Amino acid sequence: MPDPITDPRWFVLAGATLLLVALSASLLRRLPLTASLLYLAVGAAVGPLGVGLIDLSPVDDAGLLELLTELAVIVSLFTAGLKLREPLRAGRWRIPVRLAVVSMAVTVGLIALTGVLWLGLPLGVAILLGGVLAPTDPVLASDVQVARPTDIEALRYSLTAEAGLNDGSAFPFVMLGLGVLGFHELGASGVRWLTVDLAWAVAGGLAIGAVAGTLIGRLVLYLRRTHREATGLDEFLGLGLIALSYGLALWAGTYGFLAVFAAGLAVRRIEVQATGEEPEDPQLVEAAHRGAADPLETATDPERGPAYMASVLLEFNEQLERIGEITLVVLVGAMLATVDLAWESVAFAALLFLVLRPLAVAAGLVGSGLPRLQVAYIAWFGIRGIGSLYYLMFALSHAGLPDPIGARLASIVLTVMALSIVVHGISVTPLMARYDRIRERRHKALHG
Repeated sequence: MPDPITDPRWFVLAGATLLLVALSASLLRRLPLTASLLYLAVGAAVGPLGVGLIDLSPVDDAGLLELLTELAVIVSLFTAGLKLREPLRAGRWRIPVRLAVVSMAVTVGLIALTGVLWLGLPLGVAILLGGVLAPTDPVLASDVQVARPTDIEALRYSLTAEAGLNDGSAFPFVMLGLGVLGFHELGASGVRWLTVDLAWAVAGGLAIGAVAGTLIGRLVLYLRRTHREATGLDEFLGLGLIALSYGLALWAGTYGFLAVFAAGLAVRRIEVQATGEEPEDPQLVEAAHRGAADPLETATDPERGPAYMASVLLEFNEQLERIGEITLVVLVGAMLATVDLAWESVAFAALLFLVLRPLAVAAGLVGSGLPRLQVAYIAWFGIRGIGSLYYLMFALSHAGLPDPIGARLASIVLTVMALSIVVHGISVTPLMARYDRIRERRHKALHG
């Protein structure tokens, strides 16, 4: 691969891609396409299938790709947490928790069963494949997520919260797969996996993130309110909180993905406690820093300060999230040249989208009372993306899987990711438009 420091084509590629994104943004919103489709095409064009500027191997370059995907996912999870204002006691959380626990486990089981019986994979590899592909994606699913913090529409809220939770709740199953393969200690009868990898790592990660987000958020607001200090450079506050909560979680042997998501939720919860669960002025919550005549006065105001802090953090992290999405989807497009596009991978992707995910969602939402239309949409929009890519790279870089197994696993996962970007990207605009029309008609019928 050309040296990114000395080869001017890298700068041309970066500049052209960013300009293309900026110039096509409004057009893409009117077309049945998502920006990720554009990035995927750019990646294919600059990879070995095209001009050959990017030549990465998911097996040989797993360490680099793991780092890049790790950074993108933790930024995205913090952003997802900042978008969700509903308190955890609210009934709206029942659906995403069911999806992230029950549906997640069922998805892993169904993928593992399919892997053993149909794909002929060893049990450990099949479980690992289930852990890699079970989580939905908080990065690529932005078109079906909540658009603003005050948005509590059930479908979008459920998909956003599910993606935030299950990127962390997939980790125990990845570790289980690695354990069955002999690359991780599970303990006698799986006791260590149940107590450490499942119970402690999940609960500890959520607790660490919640405490870090609450303490840092309240410390900043205290310094601003009483001493007019710690103002400005809120971007560094966000990055620092992400790094601190993630690092502490890993240090404690817990899941950092859950920690950064919980940290985002905690910061948003501080805003909710100050502004109210049903704010009188939604604009204050959604963009408190815009239109502020005096940002310093807004940031230090006891009532408006929490909304200002959360709003600035959300906007900055959304920009970082978009940059991460562009970078990694371009790399996925370039790596498609390494994929063995076998019919079984394509058929497996179709089975996952059309059968396994819907079955898992149905199992998780039994008795939930959610309307069939919303259940069907949740079942379809189980988008696979950057989270799955991270888990794949984690497994390849830490487990030392033999080349035939590692290469086959990478081909299946990259095929599923690429097809998810294509089919979900093409369907999201017309399906969500149809969903909104149905909701509007039902609202008019009920309220006249």
